Amino acid sequence: MRRQISSGSPFEARFGYSRAIAQGDWCFVSGSTGYDPETGTLPTDAGDQARAAFRTIEAALTEAGFSLTDVVRVQYTVTDRAHFPALEPVVSTAFGDARPAATMVFADLLNPDMKVEIEVTAFRG
Repeated sequence: MRRQISSGSPFEARFGYSRAIAQGDWCFVSGSTGYDPETGTLPTDAGDQARAAFRTIEAALTEAGFSLTDVVRVQYTVTDRAHFPALEPVVSTAFGDARPAATMVFADLLNPDMKVEIEVTAFRG
């Protein structure tokens, strides 16, 4: 059975997507930006944005019955290579045990204040 998971983000309704889709042993979490899930604000620091994105991702995974250790694939979209030093310890903390296959892409994001977007795929099989 396919299960749609929402984080309550206004972007989900406006752009017609779910935060995550869980189906069987798989969970696909859409690109999560650095908006703080509790306050709805966007921190200015790239590391803080990544921490906020991981809180959103972890909440979606938990709701679907998964965890960060189930993540097998991750894509980071980063707006500037200069943000990498701030992201490295955050990523290492989140995925130090799981060590998923990863890709980092450098590109613009929807809002010029966004510095990072993180998308994951989890598998528990």
